[in-house]
Amino acid sequence: MGSLVPLQLLHAEPSREYQIKAAFLFNFAQFVEWPESGFVDATAPFTICVLGNDPFGSFLDVLVRDEQVRGRTVNIRRLKEIGAGRDCQILFVDRVEARRWRSVADQLRGRSILTVVDDNDIERDGGIIRFAMDSGKIRLVVNVDEARTSKLQISSKLLRSAQIVGGGKG
Repeated sequence: MGSLVPLQLLHAEPSREYQIKAAFLFNFAQFVEWPESGFVDATAPFTICVLGNDPFGSFLDVLVRDEQVRGRTVNIRRLKEIGAGRDCQILFVDRVEARRWRSVADQLRGRSILTVVDDNDIERDGGIIRFAMDSGKIRLVVNVDEARTSKLQISSKLLRSAQIVGGGKG
């Protein structure tokens, strides 16, 4: 007698850390406001992009399947270079690409893109939100100045659970 295995289980599951980070990425969309100019047009999808190596596998795709953000369908795109990510609303930058953060940031300047950097180096500048591991837990570091520069409004509900950096502190 054969057994049925869900298709998603046939693909390697990402680590628990990256399953949680994938959920964070999707949930950020609920706690951040983008200006209309952050979208190509009124019918454009809400796009989450992954730059560099993809630690999520198909997990992120399955997580957002049939979901919407403020009436927009959600798309996932994988990018090998930042130039292809100009229409992203959320851009996840993997650890390898985080090492080249300055060149990535320069290409994004002036765009309303929530940059989320996977980087354990607490002291390094990196995007608007940075995932940092602390005693085995994922910690969010939010640069409120960068969010303002990108014309993004981050909800106080998200900021309450984060370490805030930038001039907006205090």
